[in-house]
Amino acid sequence: MNEIEEIFREVLEEIRPLPKEIILINNIVSTLKKLIGKKAEKLNIQYTLIEPQGSTGIKQTQLRNDFDIDLFIGLDYDFYKKKYANLKKKKFKKKIKDGFLWLCKEWIMKALKGSEFHNFKLLYAEHPYVQTNYDRNNKKIRIDIVLYFDLDLEYIKKNGPITAVDRSPWHGKFVKDSLTDGQKDEVRLLKQFFKACHSYGDRSAVGRVGFIGYSAELLIYHFKNIITVFENFNNLKGTPLDYYRRSHKELNKIKHFENDSLIIIDPIDKNRNVASAISEKAYKYCNSQISSFLKTPDKQYFEIKEIPSLDIERSKELIENLFILESQNIDEDTHYTETRDKLYSLGDFIKTHGEKEYTHEQRFGNIFFEVYFEVSQKEYNLALYCENPTISETYDRKGPPISSKKHVKKFKEKNANYYEKDGFLWTEAKREYYKFLTFMTDKINKRIPENLKIINISNSKNVQTISGSRALYILDSMVIPYI
Repeated sequence: MNEIEEIFREVLEEIRPLPKEIILINNIVSTLKKLIGKKAEKLNIQYTLIEPQGSTGIKQTQLRNDFDIDLFIGLDYDFYKKKYANLKKKKFKKKIKDGFLWLCKEWIMKALKGSEFHNFKLLYAEHPYVQTNYDRNNKKIRIDIVLYFDLDLEYIKKNGPITAVDRSPWHGKFVKDSLTDGQKDEVRLLKQFFKACHSYGDRSAVGRVGFIGYSAELLIYHFKNIITVFENFNNLKGTPLDYYRRSHKELNKIKHFENDSLIIIDPIDKNRNVASAISEKAYKYCNSQISSFLKTPDKQYFEIKEIPSLDIERSKELIENLFILESQNIDEDTHYTETRDKLYSLGDFIKTHGEKEYTHEQRFGNIFFEVYFEVSQKEYNLALYCENPTISETYDRKGPPISSKKHVKKFKEKNANYYEKDGFLWTEAKREYYKFLTFMTDKINKRIPENLKIINISNSKNVQTISGSRALYILDSMVIPYI
């Protein structure tokens, strides 16, 4: 056994779920199925099956201490489709949403009322679903109960799903049937590595979304084991993984794939790229960590450690270029993904408008940013790097070409201090902003999401919260070096 194999063996011993964990999850699922089934009989509600999906469900690719349960309830679409006949897309989606909402409230939530499940929440993705908790013997388990249309695989492949989650049970079946028990351990290793890189799921610290469980499972499916995934990881950007064996050229002709940097085609739906949401930042950081691991194998690459705070002394060369927005969520009904996405949009706005004047001349130079949040602390941060935080109060603004007499006349009338250079008219224009912090503060105050209360907007030297300092560390150490 070589050094890398020994590391994998040791890590697996620590991350494989214990038998008692699997028994506990099976018992919880059994109880849920009985309660929901009993209530369905009373209400005369028809369903096809109730089955746990995801890593703790039929896939069995979960890590130790991973107790979250995704319980899916299948509905026969043929029974419901008469209600949706001849509806336009918008009304069609609303009708499904209203129907699922009624089922969530009157069936699922009432079925579990008074049982060992508590803290019910009605949450929304594409359509409503129920979230509840099981909390016993120091085990707090989150359970998502999701309705979907139980469609034939051929129907999905030909027509696509009715709702986004209609594919999920087929994902579970594919992983269950296509991966051996040994390969499911390889998936566990890969998921653990992504988590250690803080580049996993929709709470990824590096990039908006990191690698998800299904992407890890498909990487193992295509490459057979984790070491081959690592050896080929650097080439993923130029090597699409397509279950349907289409060439890169063929895939590039499909419009909704053309801007995707990574392509891992869903075996259940040839028109879906599982990797479309994976951030390029997360990919680049994981790629660097994989490269380092292969050069110098060490178990620490699989250890999930707390993100450090920014070390101001070690990063003093960049301190003047780093800035922070620290804020607190004041509305518990706003889902963290919604707040995350709004902060990314705010970061994109600051970058776009900060790099160039409205007349397209250079402004503050290159701007990079990252979002980091801690849901339990209700803290949301936007860390930014600005190449030139202070610039001149004026700039040379380019006007029309001298040959364009009509536009030249208007330009001269508006700009008495015009001059000619390189065949164009120019003028010295006064900047609206010449300090990045002023610009950033103004834009944030105008565009901050309503559910966020500003704690601090400042240069990195004046960061106030631990999570804000971690956001700056992520940008400084896990993003900027790989841009």
